[in-house]
Amino acid sequence: MRNIYTGIDLGSDNIKIVVAELVKDKFHVLASTSVRSVGIRNGLVVDHDMALKSLNLAVDEIRKVLGITIDRAIITVPSNNRMLKVVSGTIDTNGVVNGKDIVSVLQMAATGQIDEGYELVSIIPIMFNTEDNKYTKEPIGLTMDKLTVKALLATAPKEQIYDYLQVFRHAGIDVEDLTFNCIGDYYEARSKETDEELGAIINIGQDKTDVSIFNKGILIKNSVFNLGSRFIDSDISYIYGTDSNTSRELKDKFSLASRRYADINEVLEFDNEDGEKKSINQYEITEVVEARIVELLKLAKKEINDLTKRKISYIIITGGITELMGFSYVAENILGMNVTTLNITTMGIRSNKFSSAIGIIKYFHSKMKLREKNVTLIDDEKIREIEQNKQSMLDLTEDTFISKIFGYFADNQGGK
Repeated sequence: MRNIYTGIDLGSDNIKIVVAELVKDKFHVLASTSVRSVGIRNGLVVDHDMALKSLNLAVDEIRKVLGITIDRAIITVPSNNRMLKVVSGTIDTNGVVNGKDIVSVLQMAATGQIDEGYELVSIIPIMFNTEDNKYTKEPIGLTMDKLTVKALLATAPKEQIYDYLQVFRHAGIDVEDLTFNCIGDYYEARSKETDEELGAIINIGQDKTDVSIFNKGILIKNSVFNLGSRFIDSDISYIYGTDSNTSRELKDKFSLASRRYADINEVLEFDNEDGEKKSINQYEITEVVEARIVELLKLAKKEINDLTKRKISYIIITGGITELMGFSYVAENILGMNVTTLNITTMGIRSNKFSSAIGIIKYFHSKMKLREKNVTLIDDEKIREIEQNKQSMLDLTEDTFISKIFGYFADNQGGK
């Protein structure tokens, strides 16, 4: 069976979809898209119909690439008002621990632990106990009569979870699994070092910023504050009299994150809201952008200090705003030398805005591997459709290339 997964991050600014296949322990992106979202604010669904329309547009973009309509996915849900709880459970085994035992012991650990009005989002094993009182993260294949687990139980308000699920249901997409954005971000940034240390993940979104503390790969604390890159757009609109779309374009395509890299002689003309021609130099607009980024990072630093008094070994920052040149320089000045900006280099998604969408795929695969389940979210029939579509595209490209070559010779010979 081929392992192909679809991850969907339904964000306030963009809906990101990634379809990836695991080949020799490495994920290869088959298709991806990022579509402006409407109907979602601060991570919550505020207009079901508009959110559904945005999701359908994104799904249609993937269909144009793959030639199929996706109908199963792993999705992100907001961590607003989430609850985290350490739970434990014990079961009898038949002697040798297998994937079914892992599922059973986690179910036992979650039983009776979900508060009224809340829904289970994730249950992540922290450690398994062996019978000789030793600990392991991978008990599969070990011989024991009883299996005990300590796990992190993550839940969120039913209402906000069901709002998300309803949008996907009306889009004809079965939700195979769900988890918080920050867990997806961690799995994309994950390394041997992060799995052994205490650190923080910061995701600067459009409306909000998520700050999460991970200890040896386990989410232990998380907070959200309602300030994101949209406020940079608002600053630009206020100062230069532009509409929201123009201010966003100026931020994304002309400004930098640090004045250190800006060129005062680089000038751009634009129309303000009154239709008047205005000009701005790169240094001036970068000054506006940098001031707000500094504010965001200082707030994130305060959140980290409030969440834990222990020494942080790493801080990793992600989100679309981190793509601006000079962001890492500003981050180091505010947060110190142990901060890094996530750098996604996977072909097809070379932008940090995809960190949650690709990360939840990696999280889901790791989860299924521990449970000894071999899963694909695209069946064999659809895989054949994808392959046929790719072959058609290759044939079309080859025909176009040959036509151009013959056209070139015909034109040159005709001109002799």
